Amino acid sequence: MRTDSSPGTLPAREHLPAMDAGTPVLDVVIPVHNEEKDLRPCVRRLRDHLGRTFPYPFRITVADNASTDATPRESRRLAAEFPEVRAVRLEQKGRGRALRTVWSASDAPVLAYMDVDLSTDLNALLPLVAPLISGHSDLAIGTRLGRGSRVVRGAKREVISRGYNLILRGSLQARFSDAQCGFKAIRRDVAEVLLPLIEDTSWFFDTEMLVLAERAGLRIHEVPVDWVDDPDSSVHLVRTATEDLKGVWRVGRALATGSLPLDRLARPFGDDPRDREVRGVPQHLPRQLLGFCAVGVLSTAFYLLLYSAFRTFAGSQTANALALLVSAVANTAANRRLTFGVRGRTGAVRDQAQGLVVFGIGLALTSGSLAALDAAGGEPAHSTELAVLVAANLAATVLRFLLLRAWVFPDRREPVPSGTSHPPRTATEARDPR
Repeated sequence: MRTDSSPGTLPAREHLPAMDAGTPVLDVVIPVHNEEKDLRPCVRRLRDHLGRTFPYPFRITVADNASTDATPRESRRLAAEFPEVRAVRLEQKGRGRALRTVWSASDAPVLAYMDVDLSTDLNALLPLVAPLISGHSDLAIGTRLGRGSRVVRGAKREVISRGYNLILRGSLQARFSDAQCGFKAIRRDVAEVLLPLIEDTSWFFDTEMLVLAERAGLRIHEVPVDWVDDPDSSVHLVRTATEDLKGVWRVGRALATGSLPLDRLARPFGDDPRDREVRGVPQHLPRQLLGFCAVGVLSTAFYLLLYSAFRTFAGSQTANALALLVSAVANTAANRRLTFGVRGRTGAVRDQAQGLVVFGIGLALTSGSLAALDAAGGEPAHSTELAVLVAANLAATVLRFLLLRAWVFPDRREPVPSGTSHPPRTATEARDPR
């Protein structure tokens, strides 16, 4: 995974300032490979549409990906014929490589791309880029799967598209609805920080860009589009699907290990400074509660399995202590990364030590419950022991969350030096500057 982006966070979003007369506000990239027949009608249609409907200066960049037909010559002719058109030649294939190259060099504050077949109705272009110009959103995508979209395509592509997005939701917890629609836009200030983190140079480029942006908390605007399938599309479905699945595995592993410096993409909560200085309001509480509950369910199941295993050769108190110790270490590590967002190994030993103190409190509650059960007399059934332990663990869980949040992983805010627009970092973010 690439980690060569410059450190720091993005400033608050602002409406794009008025540009110089010669500087385009929008740069639309059309990646092409051997598209000599479709290129000219596509560029003419797009240019005419932008000239009629787009109220700002614009540019159309044809990014030729190592074409072997007459596409490069046709690109140069279009650039010579229309002042709004520019031709760029790349000697290697890859849609992601073409977008990275052109977007990285562009001077336009809003960068977009669309496929040469123009399957997407161009009336969605202005709604796509307007939220980026206004400062409301960081990225924008056309969606063929959202409410209000109208799509004409075969059953095979429909099943593949919906299946792929289900995979993204299940494996990477993606919330955007359509990863692969060739109709997207991004603010240049976001692209400057986000592009160095993207590793793919082909069709998975879009998905990787969206997943990283979403995980970093950037705002993604979705526009329902009218879309008609191109029956002559040159996309190789099986090879593309295989490469996409490899990309899902790679990005998922990087996110799980915390190797991506996503804090560099952080945005302030709002443009009004008062939004960032609200006193007495818990930070990130809903997300932390969800993360803690998910980790708690898994660690409780792990604890009960360990207890049942240890109980086969040890007494109830010994089995409980061993199971709780092992599950507590795993629970602290999982909550450290997933619930409270602490990356890296700095402070990990201290966190585990404090987690063991919290474990001691849980041990006291559960051991006390078992002792009370034994004092009640008789030989309690194994199912009764488990029921008592579950009840005691529920009580210990509430106390554990409060202690983890307030003591082990406190959300203390660092003071912001005067004159800076960066939001304050939490104590957990400050431990690992990646």
